[in-house]
Amino acid sequence: MSERQQSSRSGSSGTFKLLNSIEYPRDLRLLPPERLPTLAEELRCFLIETVSRTGGHLAAGLGVVELTIALHYVLNTPEDRLLWDVGHQAYPHKILTGRRERMGSLRQRDGISGFPRREESDYDTFGAGHSSTSIGAALGMAAAAKQQNIKRDVVAVIGDAAMGAGMAFEALNHAGALDLDLLVVLNDNDMSISDPVGAFRNHLARLLSSKFYTRVREGGKSALSSLPHISELVGRWEEHMKGMVMPGTLFEELGFNYIGPIDGHDLETLTATLQNMKVMHGPRLLHVVTQKGKGYKPAEGDPLVYHGVTPFDPKTGKMDKKSASGPSYTEIFGRWLCDVATADKRLVAITPAMCSGSGMVQYAERFPDRYYDVGIAEQHAVTFAAGLACDGMKPVVAIYSTFLQRAYDQLIHDVALQNLDVTFAVDRAGQVGADGATHAGSFDLSYARCIPNMVVMAPSDENECRKLLQTAYQHEGPALVRYPRGSGCGAQVAEGLEALPLGKGEIRRSGQRIAILAFGSLLDTALEVAEKVDATVANMRFVKPLDEALVQQLANTHTLLITLEENVIQGGAGSAVNEYLAAIQHRVRAINLGLPDHFIEHATPAEQLRMAGLDRETVLAVIKRALESGSDRAVG
Repeated sequence: MSERQQSSRSGSSGTFKLLNSIEYPRDLRLLPPERLPTLAEELRCFLIETVSRTGGHLAAGLGVVELTIALHYVLNTPEDRLLWDVGHQAYPHKILTGRRERMGSLRQRDGISGFPRREESDYDTFGAGHSSTSIGAALGMAAAAKQQNIKRDVVAVIGDAAMGAGMAFEALNHAGALDLDLLVVLNDNDMSISDPVGAFRNHLARLLSSKFYTRVREGGKSALSSLPHISELVGRWEEHMKGMVMPGTLFEELGFNYIGPIDGHDLETLTATLQNMKVMHGPRLLHVVTQKGKGYKPAEGDPLVYHGVTPFDPKTGKMDKKSASGPSYTEIFGRWLCDVATADKRLVAITPAMCSGSGMVQYAERFPDRYYDVGIAEQHAVTFAAGLACDGMKPVVAIYSTFLQRAYDQLIHDVALQNLDVTFAVDRAGQVGADGATHAGSFDLSYARCIPNMVVMAPSDENECRKLLQTAYQHEGPALVRYPRGSGCGAQVAEGLEALPLGKGEIRRSGQRIAILAFGSLLDTALEVAEKVDATVANMRFVKPLDEALVQQLANTHTLLITLEENVIQGGAGSAVNEYLAAIQHRVRAINLGLPDHFIEHATPAEQLRMAGLDRETVLAVIKRALESGSDRAVG
């Protein structure tokens, strides 16, 4: 047990007396209902205390404390299946499902994940990290239960933002057609609990979910089935009456029995409604309204800032400042975007619900008419950009590497196939630290390089990032610039809108026998290693088009080539070098260093690079072994 965990335990025994008695949900279910509000208060305080030490996602979890308790209180988890969409809000769930004492290891190497993870607990029934998957997965579990004649409840909890994504609607549409026993809980935290969502609305929800109402409704439909005109009239009357007092018409049309909205912080109403809905059959949707950051004033005041936090002072909410040598790559992109938009009125910027994360806040304020946040809809973002490009605009899509994966068909079919002028600013390339494998940008060089017409670039520092963004923008066709999370080496960023020659790398250091071909942010590592072994270092910049002349020059003058990239080896930049050497039948020896063929779990970025074998010591060791074995000699 770590020192941090020991501190957490010793400091909480008195404060969290009731919470400490809850090891698993079976213990929670032994509590009388009147004790649940006290448990909610302790759970909320424990969550704040824990995340203040480790950092992580805070506001979303604070908003679902009561909902989490109510779900585990009513459901027989883990036999009943409970799925959390995305998983930002799953910390209270983890605390109540046997992991309270491990919360001090949250998002740290060999600690518990910041997202639901099947390998971690039987209570994490479906791994998450990307949004809008919960309903589809839950529907699959409901179908599996029916196929196996197993009686169990299946519940998916999804936020209002995630509900807007295409996958969620596809699953809702399918669920309504299958008529399986499925409960979807819509966690609506985008609006405050105003007067209409009060006592009357809570009473109505409990009434509509009651056995009496269900019997009357179904009995009435059965009795009037032989009188089609009257039956149709009754059905319309019921629909219109419900539509007058609740926004559930869409879900009803999709085949769901809609209940709500109800106060997501009222435990009595939550548990009563869930118990009523538990005995109902078919697709059901419970609409709960919660407040993001509930119970912690700093998070209530600014839930966006406290969505994901670094360690902070729980008394003041003040976060620890990260030491950085200069502006982050994200900030570099944001500044470049504003500068180009000022110079070129054709520029239109698009993001799939990542305005702040992608560095677009200032742009959105300055150029609101040329800014589009399409929501959690990556596929639509890319096709929308394609449509803009068709009619003379210059769209820039700001997107995380891991999220661009979700729009791969659109990248190929709607943009590249038509050779449309769309620039992709791909953030969070490579490893991303504590968010782990679900958010790592491990594959973009591989999945983009194989697409015809696509230009793929990997800047080595902040200054080069700005120049390559301009290069991509000036290129009349699809172009992608991938850059890492956080700050780089602190390179001075030049003003202006200078572009670099397309497909041209550069020699950064001249040495003997060995040449290191660095693609992207690992150039500094290459230069440091090269000093130890007197190697040549090439800053390749372009993965596609590859600087073939530079590769051939290095192959002709060296006996060993080392390619270095923060992308999977399969299909990546090193593979591009290998393919070219094979095409010209060059027999120089080449070693490819990149991410291994397995997912790298959460840790610090430096630890993740060591785990991948891309730290200075490991790269140096690989080269020394090659020298000692004589494998740097030319073959044949």
